[in-house]
Amino acid sequence: MNRRNFITQAALATAGICFPGILSAALTVKKEQRYKIAVIDLMILKRQKISALQLTKDIGADGLEIDMGGLGNRDTFDNKLADPLIRQQYLDKAKELGLEICALAMTGFYAQSLATRPTYKQMIGDCITTMKQMNVKVAFLPLGISGDLKKNPELRPALVERLRVAGDMAEKAGVVIGIETALPAAEELKLLKEIGSPSVKIYFNFSNPLKEGRDLITELKILGRKNICQIHCTDEDGVWLQDNKRLDMMKVKQTLDRMNWRGWLVIERSRDAKNPKSVTENFGANTKYLKTIFQSPS
Repeated sequence: MNRRNFITQAALATAGICFPGILSAALTVKKEQRYKIAVIDLMILKRQKISALQLTKDIGADGLEIDMGGLGNRDTFDNKLADPLIRQQYLDKAKELGLEICALAMTGFYAQSLATRPTYKQMIGDCITTMKQMNVKVAFLPLGISGDLKKNPELRPALVERLRVAGDMAEKAGVVIGIETALPAAEELKLLKEIGSPSVKIYFNFSNPLKEGRDLITELKILGRKNICQIHCTDEDGVWLQDNKRLDMMKVKQTLDRMNWRGWLVIERSRDAKNPKSVTENFGANTKYLKTIFQSPS
């Protein structure tokens, strides 16, 4: 076969029109993974350290969720990525290692209240600016202990108002803010409707319904594909995911498949209680297990 005919048949084969005998790696179209696996720099003990990227690669994950840095009494996060030099080093290293940055995390809001923090706009604005600079599409915003609407329902008006502002900021920037709450899925839907922003969604955490005795599969179905931007795909610490008796990961995958959901599954915890500080062992085992479930050949 001459070169011209080969190229013509290759183009047709790529379009789905195949010829017998045309079996070549050149014709293989790389299929995008439906589910990608990530870890969190904070949880692998590398908060805002560029070495988190190499450790992520060693663990075997596809990407990394990077924390925006500590908060304390500052007006905004202690964000090293605001430095253009450091930021470029991150981007270059991620490219070199073939990793993606799946999200930026505002974990300062675990302890600080979004409802009362006077500089919340500055904080969210700084996160969104960094997202745009690094081409990251999702931010993680936990409502935390102070923003627990089950325990503090009186905070709801202030939280809704501020999340509307955050949603407007995110929408203008073309990014999404994923919130984590302590509410059941049906109540989260009501909260999202009240906020009324397409750029505010749920960053779902498996451990929340599990520790409250709610059915994880039902919660996923109630929220639906369009309302979940990303998933913290682990439980509380104690055992690895493969040994967790209350988390049927194959059933989770079947449910997400039927929902036609796709995206990042981010490992937060599920560390072995007997060896909680062994980062590579704990997160490596959980990453390997998730890949056998979510990335196995169909």
